[in-house]
Amino acid sequence: MHIAYWIVAGLLALFYLYSGAMKVFRSREELRPMMAWVDRMPLSAVRALGAVEVLGAIGLVLPPLTGVAPWLATAAATGFVLLQIGAIAVHLTGEDRQVALNVGLVATAGVTIWLTTV
Repeated sequence: MHIAYWIVAGLLALFYLYSGAMKVFRSREELRPMMAWVDRMPLSAVRALGAVEVLGAIGLVLPPLTGVAPWLATAAATGFVLLQIGAIAVHLTGEDRQVALNVGLVATAGVTIWLTTV
């Protein structure tokens, strides 16, 4: 299970590190083609969401790697489940209504939670 955790958590962390960095550093115009919802939110909220994603990605990898507070990996994965539930709600209330990626991320984060407890 240890190897499975690193594969799943590593892929999830890479996704959120990339996604979060884009939200932190790119302009609204650069984000719009990929994320139609950015026009409905203040830019500061988009930046904060990106920072949360980057910190969550670090939380999936660093605690188990160092052995210091490994429960933080479970907390980070749980946070990603909650984040994606909110993202699904945002997509469903907007015009884009594409939630397949979000559902996949909920499932992947759920598997990560399960792997931290096994």
